[in-house]
Amino acid sequence: MKRIIYTPQAPEAVGPYSQAVEINGTLYISGQIPLDPATGKVVEGGIKEQTRQVMKNISSILNEAGYDFPGVVKSTCLLTDMKNFREMNEIYSEYYPENPPARATYAVAGLPLGVLVEIETIAVK
Repeated sequence: MKRIIYTPQAPEAVGPYSQAVEINGTLYISGQIPLDPATGKVVEGGIKEQTRQVMKNISSILNEAGYDFPGVVKSTCLLTDMKNFREMNEIYSEYYPENPPARATYAVAGLPLGVLVEIETIAVK
């Protein structure tokens, strides 16, 4: 049976989807963008600040569901400009100092609210 995960410590969904869904010991976190959950606004700054906020949002959802970063097995990163790849990796790697998850990174034409990065995550217990 699937369980819908919600925490006020991460941004509200900006469409008809859940922050995350858990089923059979696997957590599927919807793509997170750099919204500050306290204000509902995109964080100020560039790719580093935006990536850090995305990872904070993912952390809040993981915690709410009883998971953690070592349990993350797959991430998908979306960037509006591959020139931001190195700086995004710099921040992203802070959250996975050992045994990082499998990952794909794509350049896309645009993301919601004009943000620079979106990351979706899959974790297991």
